[in-house]
Amino acid sequence: MILHRFARKFCTTATAAHVPVMASEVLHYISPKENEVILDMTFGSGGHSRQILKSEPSVKILAVDRDPLALSYATELAEEFPNRVTPFLGKFSDLPQLLSQSNHGRNSIDSILFDYGCSSMQFDLAQRGFSIFKNGPLDMRMDGNRDPNIPTAAEVLSNATEEDLYKIIKYYGEEKQARKIARAIMDSRYMFKRLTTTEELADLVECVISEVSDKVLNKKHAATKTFQALRIFVNNELNEINYGLLLAAHYLKIGGRLVTITFHSLEDKIVKRHLQGNMVENFVNPLPLKFISHNFNLDKVDMVKVMSSNWKMLHKHVIVPSVDEVESNSRCRSAKLRAAVKIK
Repeated sequence: MILHRFARKFCTTATAAHVPVMASEVLHYISPKENEVILDMTFGSGGHSRQILKSEPSVKILAVDRDPLALSYATELAEEFPNRVTPFLGKFSDLPQLLSQSNHGRNSIDSILFDYGCSSMQFDLAQRGFSIFKNGPLDMRMDGNRDPNIPTAAEVLSNATEEDLYKIIKYYGEEKQARKIARAIMDSRYMFKRLTTTEELADLVECVISEVSDKVLNKKHAATKTFQALRIFVNNELNEINYGLLLAAHYLKIGGRLVTITFHSLEDKIVKRHLQGNMVENFVNPLPLKFISHNFNLDKVDMVKVMSSNWKMLHKHVIVPSVDEVESNSRCRSAKLRAAVKIK
């Protein structure tokens, strides 16, 4: 609690100025109506929820987040909007236990919002270890200290094998230089020192791939993809996203709306294939629908089942931030919004 109070004091100015990504678009597709119950699965500092509450005076928000700091913001919002906000602390996979506390069962929610990735308050606090540009301990746990079973990023770098590090950085970070980076991390571990701070990791990665022009071309730090990979691994993000979307289909009413905001291709692929119905045993198909084997035959009933989706898209093309929004908030430049309505 002492750390949380300090963190709250440290980031008050930043969060007060924080503007939620594509707020008007989220409000448009959520389309809040009288007495509806809306589930914000990634509450953060509450920017989207606040906009929704202001737009319709009778709507109620179920505010879920795995970060204890976000719970304190949700509690404050509940005081500001009495009897309209219910704060919950937990991951997407904890949703059944959380909603059982408020007697919400299947087909009981009107709209669900997911705003994936890290929140600004996590990036802005150096001690959380998410930011390349703020030196702090290599932590990256969205849950903070509340779950001792989740390793920190530093613990992953200290204990994983070279092959595991390569796979984490390659597949979760989509980093072309993953093999070099994994080798350098192992060399540092055994020849110099274990990496414990964000600055040490960022400097190491930058030195390893300094000859590659990726930083210049994409205007990103050379370690961006490595940091992304570790964060995804530490927080089990892709599995949580997949399960969260399955739960969304379970809890939404028929005609209920789903709005998602993703920030990189791995997140967006999971969302897109859920909405397309491109699933195999509750997991997204590794191949897009257009890649079909001519040797694979299904009868009509099975084909309809395979190709059907629970969702109908509310727009033709993916929604991206306006030029003005990107200029005012560079963190939203890679955001993609998808909205759909549950049809079965």
